[in-house]
Amino acid sequence: MAQIFDDRWRERGSLWLLGLSLVMVFSACSNHGPGVIGPQGGKLAPCPDQPNCVCSDAADPRRRVAPFVLQGPAAEAWQALEAHLTTLRRVQLVTVSPFYLHAVFRSRVFGFSDDVEFYLRPQAGEIAVRSASRTGYFDFGVNRRRIEAIRSHLTGLGVLKGS
Repeated sequence: MAQIFDDRWRERGSLWLLGLSLVMVFSACSNHGPGVIGPQGGKLAPCPDQPNCVCSDAADPRRRVAPFVLQGPAAEAWQALEAHLTTLRRVQLVTVSPFYLHAVFRSRVFGFSDDVEFYLRPQAGEIAVRSASRTGYFDFGVNRRRIEAIRSHLTGLGVLKGS
């Protein structure tokens, strides 16, 4: 009788430990807030120390991505950008203003959030871009590919200059 009682407690204890472990793993992978974002002194926020961010204002060549260079009127490119983002899946436009746009992209499998920012600089004839993962260390090139895919689409529409 005592053996059966001990086995049940061990079984329940193992299940409890497994459940606690899963809760810890998923809470560690949960999406945190976006951190520092938005234009600051005419530039987008710098990338964090992790290699999961690209930005056209980055000084580090590993994190730098070229800004979007306007082909025609700034307003036309800005409208095309906003329209394109609304057609993409798992994208939420958080802030849309005449010069700044912040969107959150969610990954398909785990729902991780990436903050993607666009800052229109009409006098410079460009849109500054930044894409950063909220969680994890590596992004396996996802942020760079995302920016380049958006660039490619807008270039195809004729609102950006080709690279």
